[in-house]
Amino acid sequence: QLQLVESGGGLVQPGGSLRLSCAASGDNLDYYTIGWFRQAPGKEREGVSGISNTANTNYADSVKGRFAISRDNTEKTVYLQMNSLKPEDTGIYYCARCQIPFRQCGLRLSEYDYWGQGIQVTVSS
Repeated sequence: QLQLVESGGGLVQPGGSLRLSCAASGDNLDYYTIGWFRQAPGKEREGVSGISNTANTNYADSVKGRFAISRDNTEKTVYLQMNSLKPEDTGIYYCARCQIPFRQCGLRLSEYDYWGQGIQVTVSS
């Protein structure tokens, strides 16, 4: 059974950077799109970024140019580098695996089945 564990969150000032990691155990990520999602207080969960098995990437408009997603299949880990952070980036960040292998999935929650437990990111001065 696949398990995903996020790490790297925390408190950062506006304009700062964080690097989130999503580590897999119990199965590999090689053939699947992995997505990052976030949920701000009082808001619905939304897609942030995804990376396919062939390393094609996509981003929500709100994070384009500031966030970068990457993957290391050897380490079974996907990363989200977050730069120029804004207070509106605050939320719980989740990684998830798309249901269908060898498919470039989008950022719809319904496309993903396995989810991590989430990690808090707070951007505040």
